[in-house]
Amino acid sequence: MDRSRYFDHAATTPVRPEVLETMRAAWDEEFGNPGSLHRVGLGAKDTLERARAVIAGAIGARDREIIFTATGTEANNIALFGAARRQARLGRGKHILVSAVEHPSVMTAARQLERQGFELTLLPVDRRGRVNPDDVRRLVRRDTVLISLMHANNVVGTVQPVEDVGALAREHEVLFHVDAVQSFGKIPVDVRRIGADLLSVDAHKMGGPKGAAALYVRKGVRLDPLLFGGGQERGLRPGTPNVPAIAGFARAVETAGADAFGERMRTLRNRLVEGLRRRIPECTVFGHPNEILPTVIAIGLPRVEGQMLMLELDRRGFSTSSGSACSASEAEPSYILLAMGYSRDEALESLRISLGWTNTVEAVDELVDALSEIAVEVGRAKCTARPLPVPPQRH
Repeated sequence: MDRSRYFDHAATTPVRPEVLETMRAAWDEEFGNPGSLHRVGLGAKDTLERARAVIAGAIGARDREIIFTATGTEANNIALFGAARRQARLGRGKHILVSAVEHPSVMTAARQLERQGFELTLLPVDRRGRVNPDDVRRLVRRDTVLISLMHANNVVGTVQPVEDVGALAREHEVLFHVDAVQSFGKIPVDVRRIGADLLSVDAHKMGGPKGAAALYVRKGVRLDPLLFGGGQERGLRPGTPNVPAIAGFARAVETAGADAFGERMRTLRNRLVEGLRRRIPECTVFGHPNEILPTVIAIGLPRVEGQMLMLELDRRGFSTSSGSACSASEAEPSYILLAMGYSRDEALESLRISLGWTNTVEAVDELVDALSEIAVEVGRAKCTARPLPVPPQRH
């Protein structure tokens, strides 16, 4: 496969070569259990703790505030269930605030807490997918124990005002969880500046391996565990850690910070959006125009179903993602776009294009060409055949 034509990095990313090299060395040399006291085990423990320091440093945390998990979903679940249940057990309340556009790993966990007796309030978003901090101030209550708000949306890329919401959470003495799985490695993530008590990150969204993620737990915050066992990771994630994957996670963090990744992605994103607007004037670009990830572009072609568009692009060698979900009978529109105020038909027309380290200027231009050709072929959108400008040569 031509990896430069892989435009679904928000779902998962190919593993960077440097990460694979690091993981191979860990499998070969650090295969011990980090809980063992012999030199092989201690070597694995040293690798584990070095990785913890790298990830902590990248988000402005202390080493001991990093808890390794297997997935971002697991990190989010530990945060929500662990915080809400402990606060309720201490008699502080059973009300939680969650935005209406959260990832399913947060939304479904919040719904499960609701079924267990908690009261859930969904924070509304505007047409651009952004929460208004004034709504948080209006909806927070004396019995609110947790606010969960993603840093950046996984479907439309909108970046949330997490610093403002963090300040409100501190003012009302409410725990604040941030799902930064989609933003980490693409834009700055600083737990102190955000004011997060809990924050989730993941390796496989940034050129790292699947099977390694982490939850930041601010010093002094106590969570009820979901799993029980040997007491690893401060008792919040017991079990033998996946040391090679965690070592790969740390290497991905170092690499992402070293190559001006966000700036390069922003250049590609701008080129893609400008090309689509030039070639397909009726194309809709969802999300916020400024507060946006440099890696995610959600678009809609009038009266062209997103799933059809995705499948046709796949036939031409491009990997993208439809904004709708498959069911046994028909496509279901994205609940995120519905929460943003778009109609069912508009939501069904959405297509997500997400950039990553494998993409090139040439592949972006080819994708714009392919989308323009498809729009002409289906006869639904008005297109103009103005070519993209030739990029300057860099040596």
